[in-house]
Amino acid sequence: MVLDSGPQSFQRTPKGRQETADMSAVIKREPERKVSDRNGLRPHYGLSCSIPKTVTSSVTRCKQRTTSRPDDRSSRVMPSRCCIAPLLNGQCSWMRRSESSCSVNSRNSCTQSRIRNATSLPHIAKYSNREKNSITKSPCLLVALRPSNIEEERERFFSSGYMYNPQFEYAEQPSDTVLDKYNVASDRFLTQAVRIMQAVLKKYGTYENYEIVTGGNLLSKSKIWSCVRKYLQKESCVGEVVVQLTEDLLSQAVMMVENCRPTLTINLAGARQYWLEGMLRHEIGTHYLRGINNNRQPWHSSSGRKQYGLKPANPTEEGLASLHSVLFRKYPFLWRAALLYYTVYKASHMTFSQLFHEISQFVQDPCVRWEYCVRAKRGQTDTAALGCFSKDQVYLEGVLQILRHRKDLDFKLLVRLGKVSYEDVDKLRLLATLDRTRIPHFMMDQERYVEQLDHIVAVNGLNDDELCQLIQN
Repeated sequence: MVLDSGPQSFQRTPKGRQETADMSAVIKREPERKVSDRNGLRPHYGLSCSIPKTVTSSVTRCKQRTTSRPDDRSSRVMPSRCCIAPLLNGQCSWMRRSESSCSVNSRNSCTQSRIRNATSLPHIAKYSNREKNSITKSPCLLVALRPSNIEEERERFFSSGYMYNPQFEYAEQPSDTVLDKYNVASDRFLTQAVRIMQAVLKKYGTYENYEIVTGGNLLSKSKIWSCVRKYLQKESCVGEVVVQLTEDLLSQAVMMVENCRPTLTINLAGARQYWLEGMLRHEIGTHYLRGINNNRQPWHSSSGRKQYGLKPANPTEEGLASLHSVLFRKYPFLWRAALLYYTVYKASHMTFSQLFHEISQFVQDPCVRWEYCVRAKRGQTDTAALGCFSKDQVYLEGVLQILRHRKDLDFKLLVRLGKVSYEDVDKLRLLATLDRTRIPHFMMDQERYVEQLDHIVAVNGLNDDELCQLIQN
């Protein structure tokens, strides 16, 4: 379906009459064909795409992984991009079934992109010149917290036998306000996190075996495109979301707005055979649909949220998305949410090196451990210092809160209301604009949906009495 031909070089044709003659000959030899004969590509002579000369380097993977990937190259291409259907206002409709070499947040991009906050995604905004300048000077949080020297520090860390504490650098140092906000970790659900991980290890022996058995094989780019298209058809949103593939993410995927278009960026390293649809339920079925529903509500802006006295969207937002990631699995273990919660808490009391050795009891693969430790320590410059970035604890916290109230919540309404906490559902019930709001296809059968949530509770060794005791509101 999608060709990944990579950068191409074109030879300059001779100037003058010869060039005109050659072109005329080509036109005569090549009569106009049907659209179907051109593999769905519409001719578009007025646009050009500049391909950066430099190649974006990705986070270095361990040798075992990089050598096993069938499409690995010594110099990797930039994140590939697929516009699933024509874009808005007729722009870039020629990219419907093509792949672009333009990267996320690329320095060579002609326009700037940013990741919007939870309340506005996927609002298509028009920015003034003043706002554009502010975007350029102040990158989004996820970009700002990614160390700019991550590859070099990774090499030093692995060369030291895992004893070196990385000294991270950032293109723009995150503000102290942000770091202080997320520098306090909780141990409230630590017992449940450990229990979930122990249940996985008891059944599968190791995390690596769990990943292979339940996740399946890594998917090729063409297979990912195919699966994404089928999922977008299920949600009736073909043409609304741009999809990009990359290896430069610390997470498995992220929904963002790039060039005023809702954009899903997928990490190739996490796109596994049996996990991909769960990831799409997480990003599109939850974040994207709740985002467009939110834009129809009177509280869609920050001032509106303040007017109605709304609580923060998290941890409900990420908790609901995490449940949807494992929904319908035979054994829907909440492994990732549990390990993130545990790792963040331990990071607040350990150095990077100590944390790396600490989580070896749950994960053997040093490359996977490195990624979890970087997430927990991101924002720090000297990782020999104690401290963490605690935002990743919202996944498990949100999951347990929703499971605690699963028998009382109106889940369809929770999605229709947009980016709101489960605690605000009853208050907003009569104030909402529900006309033309959407719910994901997997939530249509409410009875089956709640049964799956009951199954998640049982598989992860949880129970209602414990949840009620932990979460009393």
